[in-house]
This record gives sequence, structure tokens and C-alpha cells, in this order.
Amino acid sequence: MTRRPRRTRRDQRGLAISVEAAVVLPAIVLFIGLLISLARLALADQHIGAAAAAGARAASLERSSTRARAAASDAVDAAMQRRGLACDATTVEIDAAQASRPVGQYGVVSVRLTCAVRLSDVTLPFIPGSLDVTAERTSPVDPLRGK
Repeated sequence: MTRRPRRTRRDQRGLAISVEAAVVLPAIVLFIGLLISLARLALADQHIGAAAAAGARAASLERSSTRARAAASDAVDAAMQRRGLACDATTVEIDAAQASRPVGQYGVVSVRLTCAVRLSDVTLPFIPGSLDVTAERTSPVDPLRGK
């Protein structure tokens, strides 16, 4: 009669640690991926807001609507390049109709910037390929410009 080795409590404890690792490690990896995605979105939101504010400020310094739109577009492009933000698609809407008001009258210009932030390289199954981040900023037109 051959004797089979008995499983000891020590052997079972090693098995429990393996099962815990198999359950916990994927959850930790998913959590870290989610944190990276949220951090990327938060940074993109800050950069998009700063670029929209730069565009609105540049437009508010011009005297005509056409020049205000051009200045805002140039300022937004420069701010996006300076911050190194790469968007899959960018939409810039500039409302500079009040920039051509006569001297002494108040007005505002606004810039709305939308950027499709890429998340596909994070490679989590429940995160879409990209998400849109939008910021809108306004700036008052200087009523005494040109004096």
C-alpha cells in the first residue's frame, strides 16, 4: 500500500495567495488605466481652457471682426502647439461681432474650442477611442482701444 502525501495547511495557504493575486492584479491594472485616462482628460481640459482664453484675449485687442477672428485663430494655434496638446480633431468657434464696435462702447468676444482627446493608447476595454473636451472663454473688448 502506497501512502499518499497529505495536504497540509501550509500548501492550502499558498493556493489562496495565488487565487487572490489572480483576482486583485487585473483590478489594480484597470484602476491604474482609469487614473491615467482621467489625468489625460484633466490636463487636456486645462490646456483647452488656456488656449480658448488666449484666443479670446487676442481677439478682444483687435478693432475689426475680421482681424479679431484671425488673431484668435492664430493665438489658439500657438497655445495648442506651445502646450504640446495633440487632438484628433479640433473645432474653433469665434464670436467676434462686437469687436468692431465704436470706441467707447463695451462688448465681449468669445472663443469656443473643442478637442477630441485620444484615449485609445490607454487600451482599456470600456474607454472609448477619444472623448471631446470643450472650453468656452470670453474677454471684454477694450472700450478705449485706439485712443
